[in-house]
Amino acid sequence: MPHLKSAYKNIRKSRRKAALNLKLKKNLRQSLKSSPTIKNLPATTKSIDKAARRKIISRGRAARLKSRLSKRAR
Repeated sequence: MPHLKSAYKNIRKSRRKAALNLKLKKNLRQSLKSSPTIKNLPATTKSIDKAARRKIISRGRAARLKSRLSKRAR
């Protein structure tokens, strides 16, 4: 167990961040599994960008996913 007040704060912060990252990851997975159409392309792209911004996936992977998604949506 941590002894310092700041250590307790860090535990709380890391748990909060982990929960948010898990939520974003789940949202990304759901949006990628849905069939790609031009109608839901902006929402999927937005979730990919959010995940890349939070460093859940790398920028290169995000670019690859968006490229493949737009290719399939046409």
